[in-house]
Amino acid sequence: MFLNQFLIFAAVLFCIGVYGVLTRKNGVLVLMSIELILNAVNINLVAFGAYNSDIGGQVFALFIIAVAAAEVGVGLAIVLLIYRNRRSIDVSEADLLKG
Repeated sequence: MFLNQFLIFAAVLFCIGVYGVLTRKNGVLVLMSIELILNAVNINLVAFGAYNSDIGGQVFALFIIAVAAAEVGVGLAIVLLIYRNRRSIDVSEADLLKG
């Protein structure tokens, strides 16, 4: 397969993720959209690493996977806090949680 096929696939995933972050109000769906964005970046890193015969892209992809796991933990904690206080996981109500 060619490099441009991977780049087009990653661009489509990235656009779907950005659309999901900008349009969704459900906190869990926003987190899933952020995961799509990070996976698009991982595809780009691995594709460029394979194209250049370098392992650096795969190493950076592993770091991004670790950051994504931490992001899910913190994000789900925030979503649970919003649900506990508001009985809804609507992200637009998150500004009502100010001290």
